[in-house]
Amino acid sequence: MTRASAVGQVQAAVRHQQKVQALCAGLIRALCAQPELHFRGRRLHRGKHLLPLFAPHLHPSIEKDDFLSFRGAADGLALRLACSDHALHLRLQPQAPVERLLFDLFEQIRAEAMIPAGMPGVTSNLRHRHEQWVLTYLHSGLAESARGILLLTVAQICRSRVTGEPVVESSEDLMEATRAGIAPLIGHDVAGLRKHRHDQAAYAVHALSIAHLIAGLTHFENDPFDAESVQHQAKDSEHAAFTMMMNFDATVQEGLGSGVTEQSMALPSPSGQYKIFSTAYDREIVAAALVRPAQLREYREQLDKRITAQGINVPRLSRQLKAILADPMTDGWDSNQEEGRIDGSKLARLIASPTERRLFRTEQLNLNADCTVTFLIDCSGSMREHAESVAVLVDVFARALELAGAQSEVLGFTTGAWNGGQTQRDWQRLGQPAHPGRLNEVSHLIFKTAPTPWRRARSTLAALLKSDLFREGIDGEAVDWACRRLEACEARRKLLIVISDGCPMDRATQLANDAQYLDNHLKEVTLRHEQAGRIEIFGVGVGLDLSPYYAISHALDLSSAPDNSMFQELLGMLARVGPK
Repeated sequence: MTRASAVGQVQAAVRHQQKVQALCAGLIRALCAQPELHFRGRRLHRGKHLLPLFAPHLHPSIEKDDFLSFRGAADGLALRLACSDHALHLRLQPQAPVERLLFDLFEQIRAEAMIPAGMPGVTSNLRHRHEQWVLTYLHSGLAESARGILLLTVAQICRSRVTGEPVVESSEDLMEATRAGIAPLIGHDVAGLRKHRHDQAAYAVHALSIAHLIAGLTHFENDPFDAESVQHQAKDSEHAAFTMMMNFDATVQEGLGSGVTEQSMALPSPSGQYKIFSTAYDREIVAAALVRPAQLREYREQLDKRITAQGINVPRLSRQLKAILADPMTDGWDSNQEEGRIDGSKLARLIASPTERRLFRTEQLNLNADCTVTFLIDCSGSMREHAESVAVLVDVFARALELAGAQSEVLGFTTGAWNGGQTQRDWQRLGQPAHPGRLNEVSHLIFKTAPTPWRRARSTLAALLKSDLFREGIDGEAVDWACRRLEACEARRKLLIVISDGCPMDRATQLANDAQYLDNHLKEVTLRHEQAGRIEIFGVGVGLDLSPYYAISHALDLSSAPDNSMFQELLGMLARVGPK
């Protein structure tokens, strides 16, 4: 298999995953009536807040499970959010890891028993997901240990009793001895779960009792699943102990990286204060001013040759962009029609000629692309090899957008130096105070302004080919900057397309704060603008899944220059959000 075909398969898988997540998010919002729910980086969020993982069976694998499993998981998440008091659950939950995680599983089982009347499809979806999870659990080998069998048996016994459904048939023989051994110990509390399933507080009494008993039975000597060691191995989830034992599905596609990161300690919360050590050396500059005129002409000739060789159909691209971005606007009337609205000025004709039918008029509708599209290009060092492909992409788009009647702006972001430059030296002279914030010289580049026609901007767009512009990337501030410029535009609809091949990266800032500082700031910035709703933001990942940062993203292969099919992919991304 060639590299191009392998990358194509990976990108197709990522697009499929994003489509499934979008469908599931819509289903969850509809069932639990919480409009702020959405997936970001394969995790469910309410607004800017990351929600817990909840039970392990709610996380099917995009590689191994069918769509019905995702439907079942979405139904389970919706029922948990709609039928469970999370604050009460947190107050009642035990502190010991295994007890806490069993207690959470029992609460999920209770929520899944609260299916509203008249929704047999939800029952079927949940049953299907549970069966698939049990089968995968068995095939994984986790049930080969005494602890694995015990946990599976308890999960199935409690679910069966609370929901009234039988255990999975293929697991009955394996569970029989364990079920017989623990039934006398937990029988009373299991019956209590069933009896009090409509009362979360009363239900919790029996759930806690079972969790405590089972946690005690799992303390086997030399057990490889020791709760303390398991919890230590997985840092990113309070559900680590039980999740590692039971939720073993892959979550990341092989062959394509993802921008998933941990929480920054220097930026302790999504709303934490992002700091900048100094803005004295920051600059906003027209990129063409950094290139000699003769060299700029050479770059333009090189770019024109590549665009011509690609055979891109710009007029067709323009028509497609207009269909996606433009709104129908009234532009006068067509008179003398045989249907439509009655034209009062033609009534005299009806009196003179009773058989006359051309007494109506219809509105003339024209498509008006009252829209500004900004391309924000990551000019970090790793993007240098993709510079020509990116230049082709934005040049053709700028030309097509102009033909469609829309404006376009092309911006870039980099740093003025590697590893901090003068800003870092100032910090060192002051004794290196802790957590200084951003510690480099930001350079924001303008390749084309929105009012500038494409023909006048042709030469400045070619400055993208100047390789020494590419240094490091501070994405969050760049997105903020691009959004401020867009908000100053008068266009009714505003779109920002960020083209990047990786996470924010500035070595000086990361060493002085922590590795997640810039990542967390980018997430906070994009989420803030997405929730404001004034600007539609899209992430185009060059060999990277940008979904942790952008609600709408697309993985793109820019190892070769863009062709017509690549533009169709990006049109599909833009079409996912309609006019507001």
